[in-house]
Amino acid sequence: MNILIVKLSAIGDVIHTLPSLAALRTLYPKAHITWVVEQAAADLVIKHPFLDEVIVSGRKRWGRKLAAGRINGARRDFRVFLARLRARRYDLVIDFHGLFKSAMVVALSGGQRKIGYDSLQEFSGLFYNEKIPEDMQKHAVDRYLDFPRHLGATIDKVEFVLPDDPLADSKALALLAEHGLDRRAFVAINPVAYWKTKLWDNDKFAGLADGIFEKLGLPVVFTGTEIEAIVPILRAMRTKGVNLAGRTTLLELAAVYRRAQTVVTTDSGPMHLAAAVGKKVVALFGPTDPDRTGPYGPGHTVIRSGLPCSPCLLKKCDSMQCMKEIMPEQVLAAVGKHVR
Repeated sequence: MNILIVKLSAIGDVIHTLPSLAALRTLYPKAHITWVVEQAAADLVIKHPFLDEVIVSGRKRWGRKLAAGRINGARRDFRVFLARLRARRYDLVIDFHGLFKSAMVVALSGGQRKIGYDSLQEFSGLFYNEKIPEDMQKHAVDRYLDFPRHLGATIDKVEFVLPDDPLADSKALALLAEHGLDRRAFVAINPVAYWKTKLWDNDKFAGLADGIFEKLGLPVVFTGTEIEAIVPILRAMRTKGVNLAGRTTLLELAAVYRRAQTVVTTDSGPMHLAAAVGKKVVALFGPTDPDRTGPYGPGHTVIRSGLPCSPCLLKKCDSMQCMKEIMPEQVLAAVGKHVR
């Protein structure tokens, strides 16, 4: 049996789909399972023990080539992708994404049994020949698990399995050793998020980091996508923090989080990564709903201001009051309960 999973992005969404992959592997132990993913989250599934093949979509790269007038290059890249996608005849294709871009991959795959949500979001539902209801009141992890349940799986436990990469562990340990943290307890902070409305004030992050060091006696390691994003926080601190932003792959970041006492984070992919490796997180929520996209599992602390307009799911907001009302003292108290 050949199975194709379509979940292209983003980091958190791919992490949310990992328990469904585990359930599918248990349900179909001898199946050949392929996953189509975009480059940004590919490290989470390449060399995954439950997968036989990973196909990386270069959709964004094709777009850049087209914008630069490199039409032949974009066409050539797409043909390579399409040839690989169609090299296997899929008995079952599951679209966990439910958007037009993923539904197009489903259609191009030529699979026989094409399953997706009973939804017309971006007209995705038009491309499936089998549909299941989408319960938006569930957490994303449980919502995605409805696919293997529909196929007959019994979910006894929810498993987040990442690729085993000893080199990533070694690299993470070396990065921490540069700052004397390979054998010392620390707190990790991820202050970045793709939505502006999910961000917390840099000065408050600085005050929190100072409080963690001065009151809890623990150094702070900042993570993120770009080194420069952390610089304003470090400048505002009285104490010294460690900046690992932009220096880790996803699997190296996972290894850093495993060694942290706890992870303080915005609603972002790194939040889900920390939760997936079993780390209890302190998550700051404003415009989004933690019941749907919060850190999955018991023991996490979600801090919200509780404004009646939240969650609004807005990417733009003039006031961002829901995030402004979260105080460093609240977050520090939560961190204190998580550290040993």
